[in-house]
Amino acid sequence: MAIVVRIDLELARRKLSVGEFAQRVGISPANVAVLKYGRAEAVRFSTLEAMCEVLECQPGDLLEWVPDAEDG
Repeated sequence: MAIVVRIDLELARRKLSVGEFAQRVGISPANVAVLKYGRAEAVRFSTLEAMCEVLECQPGDLLEWVPDAEDG
């Protein structure tokens, strides 16, 4: 099972840079990159809430579950 973070799609739709997004959410650009490239082990609900507020979206717009090949 893999959870894919779709921040890049939402940033592109809003023409928002990673730096501006990070500043408005209150996290570092490096942490945005960790999320964006699938290296995050967890995300705090407060961070997820801030990301949704900045992007005016729902958590499901940012997170997607993709089954592994052996999952079916």
